[in-house]
Amino acid sequence: MASKSIVVVSAGLGQPSSTRLLADRLAEATARSMLESGVPAEFEVVELRDLAHEITDAMLTGFASEALAGVIDRVTRADGLIAVTPVFTASYSGLFKSFFDVIDKEALAGTPVLVGATAGTARHSLVLDHALRPLFSYLRSVVVPTSVFAASEDWGAGDETTTGLPERMSRAAGEFADLVAMRSTERGDPFADVVPFEQQLSRLAGDDPL
Repeated sequence: MASKSIVVVSAGLGQPSSTRLLADRLAEATARSMLESGVPAEFEVVELRDLAHEITDAMLTGFASEALAGVIDRVTRADGLIAVTPVFTASYSGLFKSFFDVIDKEALAGTPVLVGATAGTARHSLVLDHALRPLFSYLRSVVVPTSVFAASEDWGAGDETTTGLPERMSRAAGEFADLVAMRSTERGDPFADVVPFEQQLSRLAGDDPL
């Protein structure tokens, strides 16, 4: 069986970073789920802080540097994407959004995505459904049902034998691993065969032949 490629995108700004920590934990949980399913997988971590200048230049000029272009190519060719951002002003960080702004809006269609976010307080947890999920839905990615938010207090809430953050990570990773394992290596646009609603109406009215 061909190995699946999974890219982990972390938009953490600090070193060390709780965002990178969550990204690594999600990758580890996914690796365990893939191993249990007998599906080999290779992981690559992308730290957006290292590409901040290149991302800004690409936003201004419309051209990606060689380093940024290489990262974009690996992200868009991956069988699955883990994307984690810190929360700033009740939404994803500007660096996180800018990175996905410089990627072609069709390039991630059909790609399984596991989203995560970190913040100092659980009051920001709705960012997953109000910002991250709509972003990847617009890009026509397949976002796993369970997303993972980690507030500062979550990191001290227990270990792998307790509920809480570890349980959410394990559940999300399992859902993500299943989607990645099922994804064909010969991918096209998963919506290519979908008939537009207007055309369906025309067919029902007899104005448009099948």
